[in-house]
Amino acid sequence: MSRLVVTGGTGFLGEHLVRLLVDRAEDELVVLARSFSPVLDALGVGLTECDILTDDDALTAAMRGADGVFHLAGMVSRDRDDGRRMMELHVEGTRRVMYAAKSAGVRRIVVASTSGTVAVGEDDLVRDEKADYAVDVVGNWPYYLSKIYQEKEAFRLGEELGLEVVVVNPTLLLGPGDRRLSSTGDVDKFLRRQVPFVPTGGLNFVDVRDAAAATVAAMDRGQPGERYLLGGPNWTFREFFGRLERASKVEAPRLSVGGRWSRLGASALEWAHDKVNRSSPVDRISAEMSEHFWYVSSRKAERELGFAARDPAQTLVDTVRYLRTGED
Repeated sequence: MSRLVVTGGTGFLGEHLVRLLVDRAEDELVVLARSFSPVLDALGVGLTECDILTDDDALTAAMRGADGVFHLAGMVSRDRDDGRRMMELHVEGTRRVMYAAKSAGVRRIVVASTSGTVAVGEDDLVRDEKADYAVDVVGNWPYYLSKIYQEKEAFRLGEELGLEVVVVNPTLLLGPGDRRLSSTGDVDKFLRRQVPFVPTGGLNFVDVRDAAAATVAAMDRGQPGERYLLGGPNWTFREFFGRLERASKVEAPRLSVGGRWSRLGASALEWAHDKVNRSSPVDRISAEMSEHFWYVSSRKAERELGFAARDPAQTLVDTVRYLRTGED
């Protein structure tokens, strides 16, 4: 039996990953988190309260006797004001986890990143793991920039400390169970008719359950020093909204706006909502992001991890159902 440590076990991906590990009943699990999870509690999984940035004793104790670490702890935000916090959590947090793992004799670490570190551009090319880091594209988007630095630090320390580091890069995670709306928030806005126009770019999404399965496989079969893009369909936003309309019976927006006008419109909405102390449904960073294409190829993950993306229509139906009912 292996002893596995999971950081960020109460997140969207984390809860699904822990569920899979519990179901296979092959491992002793140590799940680190800063908050309670009713999902994991119902599975009988005990949580160790730990902030990886401050709780040295808890982090050190968790690593003792561990064979591998799933490092999923992180923060998702499009707010520039959260940039410093995300950089600290993703970079310094990863550094602390890896040094603790090295001290405990852990051999292998799987780091959860995002496809947006390499697979995004102004063109509609389908990118794979050989693409360069997209620093020039995501430089003003703090979440993605912090994840680039996280990946670079993880790979660097892996070589320096002699740890086997594998990185998984899922695209937009959809499916049931996103209790914090960290990934499905835009779908929730669509259901609430808060999406005013169709962006001109394109996206890729992946079912969180398929991404969790591939992340587990990365611990067993991933090649050290490699990353794996995990994605589903490459769709324009118009096609995505059309499919979402059919899944939800909520009419999609018809107006298509891109470039300077979408950014101006988003800025105007932010200004207007700020005047009445309300959160705008569209912000400038989201508008900028939606003008780009987030297309990926997952052939490497399919070949080496056995990754398989399910029918995207079912993912959309399950996402809508969860957002409406709160039931998986």
